[in-house]
Amino acid sequence: MSVNIIQALNKTLHEQFEKNDKLISFGEDCGYFGGVFRVTEGLQEKFGKDRCFDTPLCEQGIVGFAIGAAQKGLRPICEIQFADYIFPAYDQIVNELAKMRYRTGGQYTAPVIIRAPYGGGIHGGHYHSQSPEAQFLHTPGLHVVVVSSPYDAKGLLISAIRSNDPVLFLEPKRIYRAVKEDVPDEDYEIPLGAADIAREGKDLTLIGWGAQHHQNLQAASELADEGIDVEVLNLRSLNPLDIEAIKTSVQKTQRAVVAHEAPKTQGFGAEIAALVMEKCFLYLKAPVRRCCGLDTPFPHTLEPEYLPDAGKVKRAAVETMDY
Repeated sequence: MSVNIIQALNKTLHEQFEKNDKLISFGEDCGYFGGVFRVTEGLQEKFGKDRCFDTPLCEQGIVGFAIGAAQKGLRPICEIQFADYIFPAYDQIVNELAKMRYRTGGQYTAPVIIRAPYGGGIHGGHYHSQSPEAQFLHTPGLHVVVVSSPYDAKGLLISAIRSNDPVLFLEPKRIYRAVKEDVPDEDYEIPLGAADIAREGKDLTLIGWGAQHHQNLQAASELADEGIDVEVLNLRSLNPLDIEAIKTSVQKTQRAVVAHEAPKTQGFGAEIAALVMEKCFLYLKAPVRRCCGLDTPFPHTLEPEYLPDAGKVKRAAVETMDY
């Protein structure tokens, strides 16, 4: 059945709640209202207020409560209404949640999922458009997943639910309803740490994740008309990272461009560029290029100038080919 990302996530939550009575979901407006984007719609009505409920406007409390619930045998799926709101919970996430397994010598785990809509494209301005993934990728013990399609959303969410480690589950709100595809009714898992080669090519590797992946696909399609054969790699999981998929692709194409919405300086693209240099230096015909958001707060009226759209990605690829 063809569904969008919101529908895929909602249906998956309903199915998994039926199968596992340890699952609970909570956050600001997540209960009766079903979430500001309606991802948790119907959960409270079907499973009751003990398993899906609203919380105060306190992100630190949301994550702190999730940590405690996980220690008591539950498997919390909490929602941060916008990823931009996650920073009051930063201490709980990086100092408590991510370190639980390590600090207890493996005696306790922290099977917590933190869902958060992220990224631009909805004219939300600087408090509703940020991409904070890099600020959590410096934290050992925390998985970071970014979905880009309904099919991936279901498979990655099921894998996250069955993981005993905490997962920051980022959902690109720009394409929540814009991307539709067939999603199987049966359960399936997409392993955390498995990238997807969405388009095979021989001239250049284009690496991205989330909503940016669709800009990369568009750029690759347009470049094909100009005789440039681009391989498009959708990472899906940023930690664990599929280093072998990156290495194999870049060694084949001998050129790489990394594109992401977050600011360029110390964005995750810099880490990928460094990894490519370490693993593929002798194969490269050109320096690894980054096509990213600007080193400014996310603008409201100038959003199109900020986002690395297909045209900007295409120019970065051409410049890399012309090096």
